[in-house]
This record gives sequence, structure tokens and C-alpha cells, in this order.
Amino acid sequence: MRRTVVSLTLAAGLALSLAACGAPAAAPTSPAASAPGTSDPATTDSFPVTVKHAYGETVIESKPERVATVAWSNHDTALALGVVPVGMAAQTYGVTDGSGVLEWTAAKLKELGAETPVLFDETDGINFDAVNTVEPDVILAGLSGLTQEEYDTLSAIAPTIAFPGLSWGTSWRDTIKVNSAGLGMAAQGDALIADLEGQIQTAVAAYPQIAGKTAAFLYINPTDFGTIGVYTTNDARVAYLYDLGMTAPASVASLSEGSTSFYEDISAENADTLADIDIIFTYGTPELLTKLQADPLIGSIPAIKRGSVALVEDGTPLAAAVSPPSALSLTWGLEEYLALAAAAADKVA
Repeated sequence: MRRTVVSLTLAAGLALSLAACGAPAAAPTSPAASAPGTSDPATTDSFPVTVKHAYGETVIESKPERVATVAWSNHDTALALGVVPVGMAAQTYGVTDGSGVLEWTAAKLKELGAETPVLFDETDGINFDAVNTVEPDVILAGLSGLTQEEYDTLSAIAPTIAFPGLSWGTSWRDTIKVNSAGLGMAAQGDALIADLEGQIQTAVAAYPQIAGKTAAFLYINPTDFGTIGVYTTNDARVAYLYDLGMTAPASVASLSEGSTSFYEDISAENADTLADIDIIFTYGTPELLTKLQADPLIGSIPAIKRGSVALVEDGTPLAAAVSPPSALSLTWGLEEYLALAAAAADKVA
């Protein structure tokens, strides 16, 4: 594939509000990579391939040989399909060794016998110069919050796959679908999704107490209880709760109606509107729950009062694994996440 190299300047851009340690689980099987940034030509779709997304359509004329990824976890789709990127975004949230690579990603690179790709520092937004330097044939950003300007700038470097719906609202399934299509590996992407769905179904069967429980994911600032952040049904981490057999409470469904954001704030004075939640997921520790239960407003929420709260410690690998899950992190954190949910469900009357 012909590569266009352009001169670019750094620009500030993306920020993903992520928050959320688990024992490694078996990773889904995938084809081996023949070389960094490549895929097996015998298992790719026919080209050209057209991929639809929020900013229109991207045409991939021929099999990508050099794959770059930006933003959160898009590299995990490529790696799960046996494709080693030439460059990918460095990850900091949930990384405990300063490597810029999360545990499940590092394990997959080792399994594939690959070195760590070039890492793009996205502290101040998409690092366009760094992306340009690796001379990609395609850029994957199926889970991202790319602006039109950022998309256009990346597209001047190489064909770019943006998010298919809302900014930062791509589910793990759709992330795999759109990114695998950009690799010309849509069929393999569908097979990967089916494999992950099977693993979820098997794991969930061991926790019948969570089935049908209403669940919501909240964010409560430990230093300010005046506002409750509610992740809407647009959010991928919320959709994941439904994958695990839980359902949307009417309060969250109503708050989400008409919203184009993954997140909405409500005043703690309206905490009573959240009385229909069986299980609350949030970032924090048992100490936070104790403080919440003592708060006159938030402590009145039935789930908070009885302790039906699945606490995911902020900044840990588990927090990163489920916020939202990726093609590799989903299985890595699945069992521990389900155990947290089940413990919270056990307290529901």
C-alpha cells in the first residue's frame, strides 16, 4: 500500500475518563503474526475495503502492511487478530511498571514473539508527528474521541478508521468490528467476538445471583459528594454490565434518553432518583463506601445503604481492564469483575 508522509505539528486533543486487578484469564486464540504490522494474506477480506464510521467512509485499497493505532486499546484488536502494530498509543492508566503497556497487551506481544511497538505519548493529545514517523498504511481509532480536525489530520497520513457512533461510546464488540474491518479481517473479527461472547456466557453461568439485577456505573468524587456522575447507556462500560446479565434501571435509562454523552451529572440532592438500582459499580475502596454510607444524601440510596456496591479501585489494572473492556482485557479481568458483582448482588434483598 502506498504511504503518504506529511509534515505535521503536535496538537492537543483527546482525553478519556477511565477509571478501575485481576488474575489473567485465557486469551482468545488468534492467528500468528508473520511480521510487525502485517496479517496473514490468506485470511484477509478482498480489497478494496470500505469502512463506515462517524466521519464518513474510509477506503482501504490493499492489505495494510504497517498498522498504527491511537487512543485507548485499539491496538488490542489488532493484536488479538495476530497483527502487531508498528506504533500504538502508550497507556498510563492501570500500568504499574511504567512501561506504557498494559499487562494483557504485554502478554499478547510476548505470545506473538514481538517487540513492543513504537509508543505514542498522548499526554497532550494525539501525537501526529509520532504517528507520521512510523509511516502507517492504516490508522485504527475505533474507540476514540477524535474530532473532525484530528480525523482529517490523521487521514492525511494514512486511511483512518474513526469511531462508528458516539465519541468514546464504542462498545467492545463494535471496536472489534470496525477495527478488524480496517485491517481487512472482518470475518476474523466476527469470530473473535463470538469467542469472547462464549467465554462471557460460560463465566456468567457461575454467578446466577447477578442475572436480571439492575446495575449502574457511577463516579463519585471522593473529595466532593455534592455531585453524582452517572455513566449513561451510551457508555461502553455500562453496556458491558448488560453483557454480564444485568439490566438498566429506569432511572439511568431515563437520564440517558436523548443524551449524546457517555456521562451525565446529577446533584446529590436528587440521589433518591437512583433508588431503583440493585447494584452500583464505582471506582473506590471500602473506605469510600463507608464515607458514602455516612453521607445524609448519597447514603440514602438503598444500594449504598446496604452495601450492594462493586468497588473497583481507581488506577488499577482491573479498572483499566473494564473501562471499557477490550479484545484482550475482557478475558483478563472477567472472573474478578464477576466476583465483585456477585458479592454486591448477594446483599440485594
